[in-house]
Amino acid sequence: MATQIEPRSLKSTPDRARFRRAAWGVLGYNVFIVVWGAFVRASGSGNGCGDHWPACNGAVIPPSPTLQTIIEFTHRVSSGVSLLAVAGLCLWAFRAFPRAHPVRRAASLSMFFLVVEALLGAGLVLLKYVGADQSIGRAFYLAAHLANTLLLLAALTATAWLAARPNSPVSLRSIPLALRVSLPLALLVGVTGAIAALGDTLFPAASLAAGLHQDFAPAAHFLLRLRLAHPALAILSSAFFAYSAYTLTRSHPASSAAVLMLVLVQLCAGALNVALLAPVWMQLLHLFLADALWIALVYLSLETTRSVTVSR
Repeated sequence: MATQIEPRSLKSTPDRARFRRAAWGVLGYNVFIVVWGAFVRASGSGNGCGDHWPACNGAVIPPSPTLQTIIEFTHRVSSGVSLLAVAGLCLWAFRAFPRAHPVRRAASLSMFFLVVEALLGAGLVLLKYVGADQSIGRAFYLAAHLANTLLLLAALTATAWLAARPNSPVSLRSIPLALRVSLPLALLVGVTGAIAALGDTLFPAASLAAGLHQDFAPAAHFLLRLRLAHPALAILSSAFFAYSAYTLTRSHPASSAAVLMLVLVQLCAGALNVALLAPVWMQLLHLFLADALWIALVYLSLETTRSVTVSR
C-alpha cells in the first residue's frame, strides 16, 4: 500500500523555522512594495523626485516636498528597505543551510531579481518613463518591470517553501504540464494587465461607453488598443488556471482551493475594475489579488514536487 510520509530531515531546527517565517514576511513586504509602486504610477507621482536617482530632486531628503514627492520618496525608501531585507535573507540562507541546499539558490535568485528590479526602477526615472509619458518605450519597459517583479515574488516564494524541505534537489519536471503552462501564461496576463493599467491612468474615461469608444476609435492610441487584450486574455487564462488547480484537488486540496478561490475573486475584481472605470483603489486591489494568485500558482507548483511515497 502506498502512503505519503514526511522525511525525517524535514524536521526544521529552530533557526530554520525562524528563517522560514522571515522569508514569508519578506515576501509579504515585497508584495506591499509592488502595490505601492502601482500607487506611484496611478497617482501620477512617478516624477515626484524629478529625473534624479538615487537622490530625490537632487537631495538625499527632499526639502519642502510636494505630495507627489512624498509618495515617490516613500516608495524609494521602502524599496531600499526591501533590498536590505532580501540581502539579509540571502546571507542568512547561506549560514542556516548546507552547501547545495536549494534554498540557497532560491535566495540568491531573489537577490538577483531584486537588484534587477532596482535598476529597472532607476531606468524608469532616468529615461523619464513617468508621469504623462505615452511612448511605446514606456510600455515595453513596464512589461519588463512587471515580468521581473513576478519572477522576484516567485523566487521569494520558493525560498520560503524550500526552507521546510530536506537537502535534496527539487525536480521541476515533476510539475504537471498544466501548471507548467499556467505559470508563463500568468506572467503574460500580468504583463498585459500592467499595460492596461497604464492606459487607464493616461486615458481616463468619463463612462464605460466613453471608454469603449476610446478603445475602438480608428485613431486610438496603441495603449488603448493593447488595453483591449487584457480582459479577454485574463478570462481565458483564468479558466485554464481553474482547470489546472481542479485536477489537483485530491492530491493538494488546500493549495488547489486557494488557487480556485483567487481565480474567482480576481475575475470579480477585474469586472468591477472595468465597471468602476479603474479608480486608483480598485487598481491596487486588482494588482494585489493578481500577485496573490501568482504566488498561489507558484506555491501549488512547488507542492507537486513535495510528496515522497514508499511502499508499505
